[in-house]
Amino acid sequence: MRVTLTFLMLLAAPVWAQSFVLKSGDAAFENAELDQRLRGQVLTFFDDGQSKYYEDGRYSYTYANDGGTAYGYWDINPAGAVCIQFLNEQTRCDMYVKNGDRLILITEEGHRFPVRP
Repeated sequence: MRVTLTFLMLLAAPVWAQSFVLKSGDAAFENAELDQRLRGQVLTFFDDGQSKYYEDGRYSYTYANDGGTAYGYWDINPAGAVCIQFLNEQTRCDMYVKNGDRLILITEEGHRFPVRP
């Protein structure tokens, strides 16, 4: 059973990874490194939106200019994508990459959002 499950996960990973378009210089995180980078942190984007990755797995995104806050729970899937299950039952998965000194969020649609240093 363990071999079958591992095999199925390996088959799914390349399909998942193909939905994110990386550019030259992008380097994906190992899951443990990404978890350490996000857990307990607040990331501020250049539009002043803020993602909060709580230690206990809670998540919030606050839009710029008091535009409201969305709440949910975050986790990192086996392919290295950060997936959010929002309280309104919507789900999204994004990938964080390093490019030089920059941390960049990439959406499944290919939109890129650099994080402020």
